[in-house]
Amino acid sequence: MTEKYDKDYFENGLVMGISCYLNYRWLPELTIKMAHNIIKYLNIDNKETVLDYGCAKGYLVKALRILDIETYGTDISSYAIKNVDPEVRDFCHLMRDTIPIKFPEYFDWTITKDVLEHLTEKELNIFLLCSSHITKKCFHIIPLGNTTGFIIPDYNFDKTHVLAKPIEWWKKKFEKYGWEVLSFEYSVRGIKDNWTQKYPKGNGFFTLKYGK
Repeated sequence: MTEKYDKDYFENGLVMGISCYLNYRWLPELTIKMAHNIIKYLNIDNKETVLDYGCAKGYLVKALRILDIETYGTDISSYAIKNVDPEVRDFCHLMRDTIPIKFPEYFDWTITKDVLEHLTEKELNIFLLCSSHITKKCFHIIPLGNTTGFIIPDYNFDKTHVLAKPIEWWKKKFEKYGWEVLSFEYSVRGIKDNWTQKYPKGNGFFTLKYGK
C-alpha cells in the first residue's frame, strides 16, 4: 500500500496539490522560538518529559532538547522517520515499530501540532483513550473548522486533512474521553503567528489534563 505521508507529501506537496509542505526542513529561528514559547506557555519544567506525537522529521524534538527539555517523538510516516534529524535519531521512532527500551513508559506532557485533524473520528477516539495511559497532560494545536471546511483556506488543500471541526466539537470529544480542558486560546504568542495574524480564529490551542 502506498504511504500517504511520503517524500512527495513533505518535499513537493504544495506543488503537487497534496499538502502544504515544500522542502520540509530544519528552520532553527522559527522552531526554537516556537519551542521556547511552548515551554513558557505550559510552564514545562526541565525535569519533565515530553512526547511529540506526530513528530515528522523531529524538528520540535530537536528544538525542545536544545532548550534542555527531555523530549521524544513518534510518527506514522516511515519516510519522515527515515529522514529524521540526525541529532535526534535516537529519540524518534515509527509508531508501528516496537517502542525502543530507552523511551519512557510515561510522559509528563504529550504535544500534537497540526496532527489530530489528520485522524478519522474513530482513530481520534482510540488516540484519546490510549493516550491517557502514557500521559497526564496534553497540549493540542489544531486547525479549526466550520460548516464549509477549515477556517484557514490553505488547510483545505491538504488531502490528508479529515477533521474540520469547531471548538465545541473538540471540547466535547476531549471531555467524553475523560480529558478536562484546562484552557483554550485562539493564539499563543510565538506559535503559528503568521496564521494568527491573517485568521485570528483559525487555530485552537487546547491544554488538557486527564481526570479531575
